[in-house]
Amino acid sequence: MSDRHISQHFETLAIHAGNTADPLTGAVVPPIYQVSTYKQDGVGGLRGGYEYSRSANPTRTALEENLAALEGGRRGLAFASGLAAEDCLLRTLLSPGDHVVIPNDAYGGTFRLFAKVVSRWGVEWSVADTSDPAAVRAAITPKTKAVWVETPSNPLLGITDIAALAQVSRDAGAKLVVDNTFATPYLQQPLSLGADVVVHSLTKYMGGHSDVVGGALVVGDPELGEELAYHQNAMGAVAGPFDSWLVLRGTKTLSVRMDRHSENATKVADMLTRHARVTRVLYPGLPEHPGHEVAAKQMRAFGGMVSFQVEGGEEAAVEVCNRAKVFTLGESLGGVESLIEHPGRMTHASAAGSALEVPADLVRLSVGIENVEDLLEDLKQALG
Repeated sequence: MSDRHISQHFETLAIHAGNTADPLTGAVVPPIYQVSTYKQDGVGGLRGGYEYSRSANPTRTALEENLAALEGGRRGLAFASGLAAEDCLLRTLLSPGDHVVIPNDAYGGTFRLFAKVVSRWGVEWSVADTSDPAAVRAAITPKTKAVWVETPSNPLLGITDIAALAQVSRDAGAKLVVDNTFATPYLQQPLSLGADVVVHSLTKYMGGHSDVVGGALVVGDPELGEELAYHQNAMGAVAGPFDSWLVLRGTKTLSVRMDRHSENATKVADMLTRHARVTRVLYPGLPEHPGHEVAAKQMRAFGGMVSFQVEGGEEAAVEVCNRAKVFTLGESLGGVESLIEHPGRMTHASAAGSALEVPADLVRLSVGIENVEDLLEDLKQALG
């Protein structure tokens, strides 16, 4: 980052890190370099190190520098999707015969990657409650190379003590990987708490407008960053220039959006705790949440995701989703608009029958930045 970035405050970094004015025109927004190859000044004479856009592209470079700054890391890497980022990470860290500890609550796509793809490559995995350091320690084997964490987790909003798990992982000689998609670097910075790698689905809060798909890895170790960059180039699932530009636009407003998401979600969770048809509310901002104290210690606020269970079982939960009007029935999360879904039949269907299977009566909300009174009224009418 240039010397003009004298402030280290998050909001300033979000707007300026990686966003150097265009040297040709002075444009304050980095251009979309929609280009595949670059003129060389003689064989091997690269301008700025650019030769082919799978290896590097100036728009993607701007995003990767921005992501590294926001997470307090040394290297950021942008990918075509969150799962592309995860795949690159796993194939960089692991070899056949290695072992990974995964959480008992995680995104269905991540579970599918481990259960149906990576396992065919000879990588073993086991499940542990990552909110319990002792359970993770017990699940670690001499072959364990990584401990995988989501906090808050998807969709049960579980909380893991990152610093505690970092120590457990270090003691075992394993890397701690933290999926920071739900929290974002504005609310939580895992590298500062001892994590080795941060994973993001940029599709969600980082992009923030439901108009782009992307993924990212951020690390504090430059050597690991170089290894990941080698595999990123060799495997090729990179973020395109326009997608990079869209996410870079999104990160500029991340702080103000996350403040509103968190504020609205807190009010939604409070209302749901008082509703007669709701049997359980899962939100780390509630004092009764088992991970509330840890979340309050390692997060700035509690985020925009709320899950709840309803009386009447699966069909009742599906009916709530179908009756919502302001909340849009759809997968994904983290956009400015509010979304509602039934995880068991939608995002987490791939976990059915496994240790990560979600309750059938569960509804997941991505609380947007609309007027909260409209959101509350919509949920009340959907619950009946």
